[in-house]
Amino acid sequence: MDAQAEESFREFVANRSSALLKTAVLLSGGDRHAGEDLLQNALIKVAGRWHRVEEPEAYVRQVLYRQQVSRWRLKWPRREVSVGRPPETGTDADAVAAADLRLVMRGALARLTARQRTVLVLRYFEDLPEADVARLLGCSVGTVRSTTHRSLARLRAVAPELAALGPAGPRPVGNPSPLEVRS
Repeated sequence: MDAQAEESFREFVANRSSALLKTAVLLSGGDRHAGEDLLQNALIKVAGRWHRVEEPEAYVRQVLYRQQVSRWRLKWPRREVSVGRPPETGTDADAVAAADLRLVMRGALARLTARQRTVLVLRYFEDLPEADVARLLGCSVGTVRSTTHRSLARLRAVAPELAALGPAGPRPVGNPSPLEVRS
C-alpha cells in the first residue's frame, strides 16, 4: 500500500470506526470484545484490497456480514459477558429507561441464534431491504422473510418486557419497531 492509500485508509478508519463498531457489536450479540474482533478482522481484510475499493463503508459492512455468516457456520459457543459495574451511572429517568431497554434488548438478542440476530440487525438496525439482506447473506428473499418472521416471534417470546420498555410515542410510517412487525 502506498503512502497516499495508507493515509486514506487511516482517515476512513478514524472517521467511520465507531459506526462500524456498533454494527459489529450488534452482529456479535452485544459482546463488545467479539464485535471489536469482528471489525478488526474486517478492516485487516479491507486494508489488503484498499486500492480497489470504490465504496469503502459498504465494502467493510459486507465483509462484516460475511464474516458473521462464517462464524455461524463454525458454531462457536456463546460466551457469557461479565461486567464489573453497570454501564450507566446517571440518574436521569430517560437515561435509565434507555439503559434498561439496551440491556433487555442485548439479552434478548443474545438468546437468538447468530443467523436470526444477523437478519434482524440488517433489517432493522441497518434498515436494509429484504433483497439486499438476501444478497449479503447469500440466500433467497423468502429465506430472509421467514427468518425475520421466526426471529421476531422468538424475540417476542424470550423478551416480552421489550414491549413495555419500548418508546411510547408513535413511530414514523414505514419504520416500525421490530416488535411491532406482525407477519
